[in-house]
This record gives sequence, C-alpha cells and structure tokens, in this order.
Amino acid sequence: MPFVNVKLVEGVFTEEQKHALAADLTDVMVKHEGSEAFRDVVWVLIEELHPDGWHIGGEPFRGPKSLMQALAHAKATYESIEGNPTTRQEFSAVAPPAGPSTRTGRA
Repeated sequence: MPFVNVKLVEGVFTEEQKHALAADLTDVMVKHEGSEAFRDVVWVLIEELHPDGWHIGGEPFRGPKSLMQALAHAKATYESIEGNPTTRQEFSAVAPPAGPSTRTGRA
C-alpha cells in the first residue's frame, strides 16, 4: 500500500486544492506502480502545520518575504563562489560556514 505524506503550511491551500493535490498524487503513484489496480490502496495524508514551526535557512518562515530573502541569500552565495566546485569538500573550501546566524546579525 503506497502512503504519501505531504506537509504544508497551514491555510495556504483551500480544501478543494488539497483534494485536487491528493487526486494528482494518487494518479502519479498509479502511473509508477504500473496498474490501475493500485488506485484503491494509495493513501495520501496531507498535514497542515502551523507557520511558527517552519524555518528557512535557520530563520522563521514569514511567507513570501522569507522566500524572497532565501532566494536573495542563495543568489549572493552563488555569486561569491569562484570556480566550479563539484564535491562537498570543494564547496567547503570556497564557501565555508559563516558561523551562527550571520544572516540576521545575531550571535
């Protein structure tokens, strides 16, 4: 029995959107299982979590503002990397950890 667990920020999707998501995920599972016979045993659980439990890059999630800040930070990090690192060790050499909470100036 395939079990799909989706976690979402509370209140982002309507009830209808969640039902459509579950139907689409069921379709994907049936496609990959290879038989329509699996449809009736695909379980989809959608859990909504309160926004204060979500964090991006160690910072509390604040909706689109957080996403834009994370993308800006990722872009700045990308642009600061010299060369073309392809291993974790190479990335560690060109972009080492900056220390705790340096994005917000907290110590």
